[in-house]
Amino acid sequence: MEDGGSSKTQRKKAMHALQDLGTELVALNGQRLGSLALPEPLLEAVQDAQRLKGHEARRRQIQYIGRLMRDVDPAPIRERIAAWQGVSRTHSAWLHDLERWRERLLGDPDALFELAGLHPGADLQHLRTVIRNARLEAEACKPPKHFRTLFQALKELIPEPSLDEADRG
Repeated sequence: MEDGGSSKTQRKKAMHALQDLGTELVALNGQRLGSLALPEPLLEAVQDAQRLKGHEARRRQIQYIGRLMRDVDPAPIRERIAAWQGVSRTHSAWLHDLERWRERLLGDPDALFELAGLHPGADLQHLRTVIRNARLEAEACKPPKHFRTLFQALKELIPEPSLDEADRG
């Protein structure tokens, strides 16, 4: 027995954890998968699983990936995937922040002055025009062209934080 004194339950939990990690590998795109420098048999098994459409076939392939993962140190793979997910969370938080600003700008007349104080380079005249047009199109039940334009203007004005900035903040 490799694990020494570990119980059957502990071995099964470890096996399921490796299968879960294998499932995360199957969900990665080719570029990220290639950057992990996985052993050739594991990489091929993951690529095979990505091509499988049937639920049962995919489940068996993920079990096989879990078996292959026993020969690999999973810690660097987990760290890399966690870093990628951190970037996604940072990006999502930034988009939610932009959405909150858009809602505030449309609902609160003083929000534009607050935004201008935080971002002195803002083109206030352009923002006022887009906000006014977005309000008018909402009242007239028109398609949200200016609503989207306001979001794009905020994307240009408020920079997306890098992962390093998010870790510090």
